[in-house]
Amino acid sequence: MKIQKIVLCFMAVFAMPNLSYAATDETIWNQVLQPQFFAGKTIQQGDAVIQLTAPVRAEDPALVPIKVTASFNQSKDKYIKRIVLLIDKNPVPLIGEFEFTPDSGKADIAMRVRVNTYSYIRAIAEMNNGDLFMVKKFVKASGGCSAPIGADYDAAMQRLGKMKFRLDDDIQDGKPTMAQLLISHPNVTGMQMDQVTRFTRRAHFIKQIKVSFNDKPILTAKTDIAISSDPNFRFYFVPTQKGELKAEITDTSCESPVSRNVCQPGKTYTQSYTVSP
Repeated sequence: MKIQKIVLCFMAVFAMPNLSYAATDETIWNQVLQPQFFAGKTIQQGDAVIQLTAPVRAEDPALVPIKVTASFNQSKDKYIKRIVLLIDKNPVPLIGEFEFTPDSGKADIAMRVRVNTYSYIRAIAEMNNGDLFMVKKFVKASGGCSAPIGADYDAAMQRLGKMKFRLDDDIQDGKPTMAQLLISHPNVTGMQMDQVTRFTRRAHFIKQIKVSFNDKPILTAKTDIAISSDPNFRFYFVPTQKGELKAEITDTSCESPVSRNVCQPGKTYTQSYTVSP
């Protein structure tokens, strides 16, 4: 009996995934993602430019909170033009490409994402002069892209496209102000099973986000299936006077699918909020 226990322990050790290797594996980045998104570009270590916050182990793989924080405010002479967020081992590695302007105030962005397996999450910032800087975090999570959408999918579809803005209580004229955009959308990945029919639901997710203040772009994003259901984005803008904060989102549509899991560009939804500094 004692010998059997020793053998079982020995087998268990060798059956465990090599987490030390997984935590340092750069194969996907070096061979796939960097050539795809930044071919021929030099990317520098980015700790002095941006910081990436993410849990070491996710409580819920379908709702992993991440945040990118810039080390400086946006200005006309020096600003972060774009931040690309990637999850190396997700079925679709791209979380999104987020574009900023000097009117953004700060190039900070926060959201919740789906992580499908133990993987690096990367944030690559592109400066207005073209320089690239990268930071990364290794996150332990599993099954985020195929996790059930929620208890009531039909209810989620009823409130599809509804949005709400939340702003800091202390809005100061000319100072970067945090805003929160809450969107009702199931963001179906195309990997989730309908618990009743047992069929996989077609992908149906937000593809584009545009936020402006008095018609000046604040945040423009292209997103994919890694964004969680009911997305919640936090970002900054600079209120310089009373005006209109406006969000416009476009999703994919499954009314006329290209194939079983691929949908055409869908509907556009808008929401406005009056800001009074």
